[in-house]
Amino acid sequence: MKFRDKVVWITGASSGIGEALAYAFNREGSNLILSGRRLTELERVKNNNLMRNSSVHLADFDISKFDEINDIADNISRKFGQIDILINNAGVAQRAKIVDTNMEVYRQIMEVNFFGTIALTKAILPSMIELNSGHIVFIGSPAGIFSTPLRSGYSASKHAIHSFSDSLASELANKNIKITNVIPGPVRTNMSISSLTGDGNKYAIMDRFMDTGISPTKCAEKILNGISKEKNKIEIVNFEVRKMIFLKRYFPRIFARISKKLGPQ
Repeated sequence: MKFRDKVVWITGASSGIGEALAYAFNREGSNLILSGRRLTELERVKNNNLMRNSSVHLADFDISKFDEINDIADNISRKFGQIDILINNAGVAQRAKIVDTNMEVYRQIMEVNFFGTIALTKAILPSMIELNSGHIVFIGSPAGIFSTPLRSGYSASKHAIHSFSDSLASELANKNIKITNVIPGPVRTNMSISSLTGDGNKYAIMDRFMDTGISPTKCAEKILNGISKEKNKIEIVNFEVRKMIFLKRYFPRIFARISKKLGPQ
C-alpha cells in the first residue's frame, strides 16, 4: 500500500468528500489528522466501523480563524514529526443571487475557501521544503473553471484557489513536493443543503446537480488513485460538466447562453 504509515491531514473531514477520503486513507494504513469545526461529527467519523488499523487524531478548529492556524499546525507537526500529505478540502458553498448576497457572506466564503486554505498550506509548507518531501492537494470545483448563477462567491473562491495552486506548483517545480488540483463534480454530498444564502442562512435544499452526482466513496477512490500517480490535476466530472468546460474554453459565447439556465433547480 503506497500510503501505509503516511501522515495525512484532511480538512473538512466531518462529512462528504473529506469523510470519504478519511475512510479511504484509513484502508491504506495511513496515520490521519482529521480537522473540522464540529468535534462531534469528527468523533463520529473516527468511531465509524469503516475506520480501523490506523492512528486517528482529531483537530477541531475553524479554518477561517487563520490567525490561530500556525500554532495548531506547529502542535500537530510536533506530534507527528511531519505531514506527508495535506488535503485542503474544507469549504463552504453558496446559493444566492449577487444582488441579494451580503458582503459578510462573501467575506465568510473567501475566508474559509481561500484565506484559511492558504494559511494552513503556508503553515505546513516550510517543513515540507526543509524535508524536500510532501504532497499538497487542493479540492477545487468545476465552479473554479466556469461560473454559473447563484454561485458568484463560491466560484470566485475556487477560481482563486486554482490560481494559487498553479503558482505554488510553479514555485516548487524544483522541489520534491507534489501539488494536485482536484476538480470533483457533481458529487452526491450535502453541499447544496449547507450552502449559504444571501443573508448567511442555509439553503437547505438538495439541488438536482448534487443529487445526480457520484457517491463520495467513488470520488475518494478516484482521488486516491490520482494522488498515487502524482497527477497535477484530477478531473472527476460527468459528461455535462466536461461539455461546459469545453464550451467555456473554446466557445465562450455559446457557454454564456447556456450558463444562464444552470442555476440550481
